[in-house]
Amino acid sequence: MDSPPPPPYQDPDPSLVSQPDMDPEAAKDKDNFRNYTSGPLLDRVFATYKLMHTWQTVDFVRRKHAQFGGFSYKRMTVMEAVDMLDGLVDESDPDVDFPNSFHAFQTAEGIRKAHPDKDWFHLVGLLHDLGKVLALAGEPQWAVVGDTFPVGCRPQASVVFRDCTFQDNPDLQDPLYSTELGMYQPHCGLENVLMSWGHDEYMYRMMKFNKFALPPEAFYIIRFHSFYPWHKFGDYQQLCNEQDLAMLPWVQEFNKFDLYTKSSSLPDVAALRPYYQGLVDKYCPGVLRW
Repeated sequence: MDSPPPPPYQDPDPSLVSQPDMDPEAAKDKDNFRNYTSGPLLDRVFATYKLMHTWQTVDFVRRKHAQFGGFSYKRMTVMEAVDMLDGLVDESDPDVDFPNSFHAFQTAEGIRKAHPDKDWFHLVGLLHDLGKVLALAGEPQWAVVGDTFPVGCRPQASVVFRDCTFQDNPDLQDPLYSTELGMYQPHCGLENVLMSWGHDEYMYRMMKFNKFALPPEAFYIIRFHSFYPWHKFGDYQQLCNEQDLAMLPWVQEFNKFDLYTKSSSLPDVAALRPYYQGLVDKYCPGVLRW
């Protein structure tokens, strides 16, 4: 049976998050970012979210933690992982249809221009989507890409396609998991919440496992940068503690560059690599376990 047509859904106002400097033509088009109502990629995007919202459950996420927690998939450097993303187009992204490696450099360069004194932040721009190598390891994209959300509680209003993609999720038939707090205590902190499995959580855990020498803000950005219902729309406040509120401005600052540097004008990666190789050598050198 064919999937039902996607409903009207669009982030109400991308300007709620300020944009980095853009050329005037790009700025005119900013309202087209994260458009979930129309566009040539919409069918692909909707199909990815339908699968995600059906199969991302508490049990599934716990199984993925166990499966990938030993980091035995591959041994490679950060730059080798960046190169792997040359072969990946994100099926949940309604904005762009080019390999993810270019997006990594676009994001990093946007941050570098705005925050020249924070080299760790530049590196976060390069690293933030490297967890998508899971898709190249054979994982389906619905278990790798897209916006994240807590499992084990009822999805809140701003989750993409919420009203038409969760009908077949077995957790929502559970009387505990289908409440607003679900299996959590009030204000338990996001670090104690089981997020839907994907590149954010995987990369966060990989960085901890390999002991990246980055500040706490970097780990937090990596872990929650796809949690749009929280950092953009203010949902899931019932789960947040003081640390989450203190870290939120960093995630929001990062999001400006993750979203608004997307452009079909692709960066000169060869020219940029020496600078970012230097940052890799400083913060996360050598062959790492993935």
